[in-house]
Amino acid sequence: MISGAGQADVALLVVDATRGEFETGFDYGGQTREHALLVRSLGVTQLAVAINKLDTVSWSKERFEDIIKKLRAFLKQAGFKESDVTFVPCSGLTGQNLISKPTENSLVAWYNGPCLLDVIDNFRSPERPVSKPFRLSVNDIFKGTGSAFCVSGRIETGILSVGDRVLVCPNRESAVVKSLTVEEVSQSIVFAGDQATVTLAGIEMQNVSVGNILCDPQNPVQVAMKFQARIVVFNVTVPITKGFSVVLHHQSLVEPAVVSKLISQLNKSTGEILKKHPRFLGNNSSAIVEIQVSRPIALELYSECKELGRVMLRVAGVTIAAGLITKIIL
Repeated sequence: MISGAGQADVALLVVDATRGEFETGFDYGGQTREHALLVRSLGVTQLAVAINKLDTVSWSKERFEDIIKKLRAFLKQAGFKESDVTFVPCSGLTGQNLISKPTENSLVAWYNGPCLLDVIDNFRSPERPVSKPFRLSVNDIFKGTGSAFCVSGRIETGILSVGDRVLVCPNRESAVVKSLTVEEVSQSIVFAGDQATVTLAGIEMQNVSVGNILCDPQNPVQVAMKFQARIVVFNVTVPITKGFSVVLHHQSLVEPAVVSKLISQLNKSTGEILKKHPRFLGNNSSAIVEIQVSRPIALELYSECKELGRVMLRVAGVTIAAGLITKIIL
């Protein structure tokens, strides 16, 4: 889920309108909340919400509006703009309102909006940062032909051509691009936003790991074991304190980490410092913290590269905070 969301431009959130099922998914710890927080934390701004199985409640307008009311307040708190979220009533079983306008009289009586496919087709295409230095986050590694091997992942920024030399960080190993494919079609050049498979030569396969960053040798990504981030804390059962252990998610990298310092607590809306060196961080708080990992990782400042400047903190499989990298401590 996290790996896929990290490569997404837009998201489709499917919720179950069956009485009791929506409430289960939406309550604290439910997957509806978790998935919405994940995609927003990873930079997705456009969201279609498919309110599925509405046929099980006889296409009730009241049920549809009740679910919207609860979700809209939560999604706004999570950081979605109301204008970027579209709610669509549908039924996967009957196919109503999925790829064409509904024909069910009970739904047509009160709904005249778009079908789900039209909502997806009308998402805005994001601008691609092709002018920035090349960056690719490695999501998978597999054996190619001969001595070469392949890595796959999303081109976060820049462009890449066959024959280019790349730097694999954090190990700073050099490699040469032998071939490029996008959706199994050979390409001579790939651009930011492409999900590409890159065949590498001149480097051993064991020296590349999932979570590594391929970058421009002339303008490499930074490598560090400490950084500062401005985080927003979600629902936590135990307050975050100095020395708090977390699992850091940075693109496809998953790494044990520690919140080594609580630098300042902030006003969530204005960013104004409310308190320096707080003793703990509770639910729905915002803060500047220092995070430390046990080995070097490849990072970027959010101000320089949004795609590689986001992090998530998780504990026991639950996302407890998301943040933006504001300072890299070398």
